[in-house]
Amino acid sequence: MLVENLAHFSADTRFEADLVIIGGGPAGLTVARELRGAQLRVLIVESGLLEEAPQANELSTLESIGEPNAPHQIQKRIAFHGANCRSWTQDQQPYGVRCRALGGSTHAWAGKSAAFDDIDFQERAWVPHSGWPMDRSSLDPFLDRAADILNLGPNRYDDTLWTLLGISPPEPQLGTQGLRSFFWQFSRSRVDPLDIMRFGADFLRLEADNIRVLLNATATRLNLTQEGDGFRGLEIATIDGQRHTVHAKAAVIAGGGIENARLLLASTTIHANGVGNQYDLVGRFLMDHAGARIARFGGSNANQIMRRFGFYGLRNSGRTSMYMHGLAITPEMQEREHLLNSAIYFMPEHAADDPWDAVKRLLTGKSKRQVKDAMRAIAGAGLLGKGAAMKLLSSDRLPVAVKDFIVQTAIRYMPNVAADDFLSRGVPHKVTDVWIDAISEQQPDPDSRITLSEKTDRLGLPLARVNWKINADERRTIMRLGHIVESAFAQARLPKPILEPWIAEGAFNDAVIIDMAHSMGTTRMSASARSGVVDEQCQVHGVRGLYIAGSSIFPTSGHANPTLMIVAFAVRLADRIRQTLL
Repeated sequence: MLVENLAHFSADTRFEADLVIIGGGPAGLTVARELRGAQLRVLIVESGLLEEAPQANELSTLESIGEPNAPHQIQKRIAFHGANCRSWTQDQQPYGVRCRALGGSTHAWAGKSAAFDDIDFQERAWVPHSGWPMDRSSLDPFLDRAADILNLGPNRYDDTLWTLLGISPPEPQLGTQGLRSFFWQFSRSRVDPLDIMRFGADFLRLEADNIRVLLNATATRLNLTQEGDGFRGLEIATIDGQRHTVHAKAAVIAGGGIENARLLLASTTIHANGVGNQYDLVGRFLMDHAGARIARFGGSNANQIMRRFGFYGLRNSGRTSMYMHGLAITPEMQEREHLLNSAIYFMPEHAADDPWDAVKRLLTGKSKRQVKDAMRAIAGAGLLGKGAAMKLLSSDRLPVAVKDFIVQTAIRYMPNVAADDFLSRGVPHKVTDVWIDAISEQQPDPDSRITLSEKTDRLGLPLARVNWKINADERRTIMRLGHIVESAFAQARLPKPILEPWIAEGAFNDAVIIDMAHSMGTTRMSASARSGVVDEQCQVHGVRGLYIAGSSIFPTSGHANPTLMIVAFAVRLADRIRQTLL
C-alpha cells in the first residue's frame, strides 16, 4: 500500500484510478479493504493526515442555524463531545463531530456498536417518511462480515444473547413492561489490546498493492459527463490550495453525513442545483440520535444496577467480546403508543472523593486542599494499585501477545472490571451514582437539512449550513421512555430510578437533548429519485458510477450507534463495485 501526501506533487498533477474513494473513515476504508487484491486501481483521497491537525480540522467548520442552540444544550455538548475528541471545539462544530484524519470518526468514537432492528427498515404508519427499499434480513451476511472487520463477536443484540452466554436472564425480567433487553458491543483494536479500534491504524496494517492513499487531499468538486448522467472525475486540493485532478471510472463518496451532501451540493458545473439534486432532496432528512439524561440511581442502588446492567464477556472463536446490557422499547409498545425506536443505557458517575482525581490535583499543583486530597489518595489505595497495574499493562514492557491474553481473560471472567478499565483507558474510578441515558431515533423530517452557507472555507468551498431539528416526537418519546422505565422497575421490585425534573414534572420544553454526532439521512436510499438520492445499490439516481457510502444513505436512524451498519453497507457496496468494474 502506497501512502503519500498530496503536497509532495507538482501543481495540476493528474491521478488515474479505476475507483476513487473520497474519505478515509470507516465507510471508505471498508470499501477499499474489501477490494484489496482485486484487479482494480483504488485511490483513497483523505482530507486530513494520519493524525488530526489544526489546519485540517478548520475545514470542518460549519454554520449552524438549528439545534442545539440553548445554553444548557451547548454546555452538555461541550462536556460530552469534548471528552471524546481532543480536536473538537464547539465554535467550529456547533453541530456534529468530524475528525479529519485517516480513520475519520474513529479517532473520537467509543467503539460502541450494534445492528439496527427489523422495525427500523419497515414502513410505519406513525413515522412519516419511514421504510427502506430493502429488507433488514438481506443485510445479514454483510453484518457478519462487518462484525469481523470491527473485531466484534456474534451479532446478537437481544435476549438471544443469554443463550450464547450460557446463563439465564437476570430476574425479575422486564419483558412484560414494554421493555426488552438490548446489547451493545465494543469494537476493539487489533493493534493495541487496551484501545478501541482506530480504523486508520488497523487499515495500514493490510497488504494491498492495488491501493494508494493520498493524504492532505480535499475533494472540491465532482466532474460528470457532459450529459450529467455519469461520473468522470474529481478535483482535489491541498490545505494550501494547490489543485489537482483525478480521473476514474467510478467514485465512492464516503465523507460522512455532512460532507457527502456538501460535496454534492457544491458540484454545480453540470447541474446548477448540485449532483443528484434534481428533486431538491440532497441534504434533506438530516437525522441524528437525540440523546438525553433521564434518571439516576444513587447510593447502594448504584452497585446493584451496574451488576445487572453492566458488561458481559462472551468467548467465541478464540476471542472474548464485550457486551453492554441496556433496555429498549418493544416494537409492540412503539406501535401501540406511536413512539420512536429508543433505548437506555447505564453510565456510572465518579465519586467526588475519587482518588485518581485527587492525585491529579496534587501532581499538577492545582490542589487547594492538599491534606484532604492526600487522604483521599490513601483511602483509595486499592484503586491506585489497580491503576498502576493498568499503566504497566499499557507500557512497552509487556509483549502485545501477553497484553492481549490478560485483557481477553479479564473480559471473560471480570467483564465489568475490564470494561471500566477499557472505557476509562486504564484509569479506574470510584463510582457513586449511576445515570440512565436515553438515545432515540428521529422522525425523518425534510426541513431538517444541510444547505450551503454564503461563508466559505480557505479552499473557497461554501461551508455547510446545518439546520438540525429536534421535533416533538423525539421529546415525547424520551419523556415517555422515562416513565416506562420508572413503572417497569417498580413493578419488577427493582430500585426505583429518580427521574430528571423535566420528566417528573412534564416540563416538555426543558429537556436537555443534544446530538450524538451520528449524522444520517442526507443522501437517503430510495426506490425512486423522487423520494431519495441513492438507489438500493447506493448509486446516485441517474449518475452512473457515482456511489455513496456511510450513514447519509440511511432513510431512518434507529437508535443503535451507526458504525456497524455503515461498515455492513460498505462491504455490500464493495461487492457491487467488484461485479460492475471487473
